[in-house]
Amino acid sequence: LCSDKTGTITENILTLGEIASLGGFSQQEVLGLAALASRGENPDPIDRAIVAAATPPPDEVIDFQPFDPVSKRAAATVRDGSGGTFQVTKGAPQVILELVPDNGAIAGEINNIINRFAARGYRALGVARRDDGGDWQYAGLLSLYDPPRDDSAATIKASRSLGIRVKMVTGDNIAIAREIARQVNMETDIRSAAAILEKTDEEAREIVERADGFAEVFPEHKHRIVDLLQKGDHIVGMTGDGVNDAPALKKADAGIAVAGATDAAKSAADIVFTRPGLAVIVDAIKESRRIFNRMNSYSIYRVAETMRVLLFISLAILVFNHYPVTAIMIVLIALLNDAPIMMIAYDNTRISRQPERWNMRSVLTIASLLGVLGLISSFTLLVLGKKVLQLEDGTLQTFIFLKLMVSGHMTIYLARTGWKPFWKRPFPAARLFWITEATQVVATLFAVYGVFMEPVGWRLAGIVWLYSLVVSLGLIDIIKVQSFRLLRGHMSSSRPGGGAVLNASDNQGST
Repeated sequence: LCSDKTGTITENILTLGEIASLGGFSQQEVLGLAALASRGENPDPIDRAIVAAATPPPDEVIDFQPFDPVSKRAAATVRDGSGGTFQVTKGAPQVILELVPDNGAIAGEINNIINRFAARGYRALGVARRDDGGDWQYAGLLSLYDPPRDDSAATIKASRSLGIRVKMVTGDNIAIAREIARQVNMETDIRSAAAILEKTDEEAREIVERADGFAEVFPEHKHRIVDLLQKGDHIVGMTGDGVNDAPALKKADAGIAVAGATDAAKSAADIVFTRPGLAVIVDAIKESRRIFNRMNSYSIYRVAETMRVLLFISLAILVFNHYPVTAIMIVLIALLNDAPIMMIAYDNTRISRQPERWNMRSVLTIASLLGVLGLISSFTLLVLGKKVLQLEDGTLQTFIFLKLMVSGHMTIYLARTGWKPFWKRPFPAARLFWITEATQVVATLFAVYGVFMEPVGWRLAGIVWLYSLVVSLGLIDIIKVQSFRLLRGHMSSSRPGGGAVLNASDNQGST
């Protein structure tokens, strides 16, 4: 996850710190000039911080040019009390320095001030003045502090626990980025983004992999960072808010437009956040993994149930030349299955500690195993009902209908835990459990009292329930778990370096 610093890791609420004056200007004069090149009604937090700290100057601003991300400065033309005019500008210190002629004498002093501010996590803002027809004079620098959000350190820690590596991406200089990274307990190997443009793809990819973040970043750097990480087989998220961020947001696997983003950024992004901070991203990751696990449970159940019912009916017709259930029973099974299936969307799941990927071999293996075992258990009960209990055809069909309903819904409990025992936490959500049990009760009442079918009475219904509990939640569950252990051991020993293709969701954490 490549995250912006300002407004995502930090508050984006700037406070004015130390003022360093140059060239005979006083600190109050530097602040007053900066205020003339600012607008308090602007949404820009820098302007708001300066205007809030400054005494309103008596001079009249006759032309104002707001901050331009290309030139990296704002400017104003001002009329003083005597009727004369002068210009002021504020912006990136190095950009302001380039406006000043013969700036070599002050370049070292300015760099020292910038580094002193940056070592404490403060951003530097340069201020200059030019009399009408004269040269620019560097008036001084303001320090601005954007504190980390209260939840940033905890959120970054939570991201790590979910297998997400957070890389800071900021336009500020390296010293500021390192100090903010230190304050939120991130690693501090912060690199200049310009370095990756000067390297070959292989060299740049190694830098991007190892770095904990990038400073002095321009929009074209963001696109390059995403591209290099994707070439390293990473799933990449990128946050952004500006028009120039759109290409990187579009390129990322998960483009994230943060709160307050431009329409262009929102259009290019996959996700749009309405409140600031990284905590929103962590919440989104957790919810997406819950959804993934519910989809996984549903896939296992549907494949297993389809195999079990269709193969059982087909084999029963072929072997006994007998329809084990009637057409109306098939309709009832389909209708009563719908309610628990819908409730899977609200089930409790574990949140994986690592990013999820579809493992279709595992899904199909467990689904096939449950389907075949369900087929065997249904066929066994059909033989018992026909040969041992010697039930008449109508009664036998109801007997089997109830078995398919009760055992089928128990399969939901077997599918939702994957290769683990069905009784492992988290337990089913209340609505899934009660809806599943309610449909089983409805099916039992239909079978006992003969609604749309021959009645079987409570004795035979009790036999079906006892058989389903012992076989489905007992024997089949044990076979499922033991089969995984055998398969995992076999695949670990047969593959170079070990490691199983199947998984039992071992990377799962809290509910």
